[in-house]
Amino acid sequence: MDLLRFATAGNVDDGKSTLIGRLLHDCRALPDDQLESLRRESQRRGEEGLNLAFATDGLRAERAQNITIDVAYRFFSTARRRFILADCPGHLGYLANMVTGLSTATLAVILVDVRHGLVEQTRRHCFLASLFRIPHLVLCVNKMDLVAFAEGAFAEVRDQFEAFSEKVAIHDVTVIPISAKLGDNVVQRSAAMRWYQGPSLLRHLEEVHIASDINQVDCRLPVQISLGPRTWAGRLASGHVRVGDEVMCLPGGARAVVAGLTVACREVAEARAPLSVAVQLDRDVEVRRGDMLVRVHNRPDLRCDVDAMVCWFGAEPLVAGRTLRLLHGTSQTRAAVGRLDYRLDMQTLARQTDPPALFPNDIGRIELQSDQPLCLDRYQDNRATGSFVLVDEASNRTVAACLVR
Repeated sequence: MDLLRFATAGNVDDGKSTLIGRLLHDCRALPDDQLESLRRESQRRGEEGLNLAFATDGLRAERAQNITIDVAYRFFSTARRRFILADCPGHLGYLANMVTGLSTATLAVILVDVRHGLVEQTRRHCFLASLFRIPHLVLCVNKMDLVAFAEGAFAEVRDQFEAFSEKVAIHDVTVIPISAKLGDNVVQRSAAMRWYQGPSLLRHLEEVHIASDINQVDCRLPVQISLGPRTWAGRLASGHVRVGDEVMCLPGGARAVVAGLTVACREVAEARAPLSVAVQLDRDVEVRRGDMLVRVHNRPDLRCDVDAMVCWFGAEPLVAGRTLRLLHGTSQTRAAVGRLDYRLDMQTLARQTDPPALFPNDIGRIELQSDQPLCLDRYQDNRATGSFVLVDEASNRTVAACLVR
């Protein structure tokens, strides 16, 4: 079975953790000991039935404040597909954690409270999903039980979203009315919303087409470690490699032929992303950690000047001239911020050109100059090699996620 990685996002109290808990519970993916723990915790807090939000909100601070703080990953499977889900925090103060969850997802489930419609944070999450080029988006209009499952209330929110989605690059969108608390249209179709003729959330997750979401054209192998003479290992970021292929090591430019491939201690003739692979070359060439093996006639751009979109979540404002550590694949170098082109207003998506700074949770476009050349693709062509992070050298904290323009 194939694997779908998806993430949930939405504003505070829109029901993300409850939805995931309901999904796991109704799929019978919660172990008996965890169910018993949920029962005890719910009884201790004087709640009727199970509080399914605790299935993913495992930190004490999360349960005390009834919010999601960290990204909670869960694995489950059905007869049709395997899943890795990331329950992302919706609070503005934890935007970095939400970006972490979205960065590896191929589908985003964004929740909205039917009573409130699209608020600013919901718009921010939708824009981030489009910015990260997530191929599939599901808008779950939650808490339909609180409006008596009225079709008109659902249609109003759906129309709001369709008007907003015209301003951003969101293509494959599915809108589903649900009640995460009661389970309507989560795993089973809802008897209370017979006017809705689409699939339940689980059925859509099982059937959405994902086979073409990974770039299998551009061979990109960031080198991680040496395993001996002429043998190097790493995780294929994209594309595929075969025995007999001529490859080039960037940025040095040395060429060699692939003499052997090993995946999970087994020799193979071909390996495809996202597998980890050991590559044996036919000759001695200078290769080191941080280099990238590519095909001779299919190379990324090798450059020091970078034009990128940035999600800034550092505590201090980002200003021109600041120097940060840049991590791209297995390589790292220092980079200086040359210019702030613009910042985005999340309500209108209007651009404020030449801003004095980017403040925490701002999204904008910047120019960088790195000390060492980077092997970059445009993010819209290759999500794996078209992205990088910036780290504050003093605190060693990740302060930005960047997408190559």
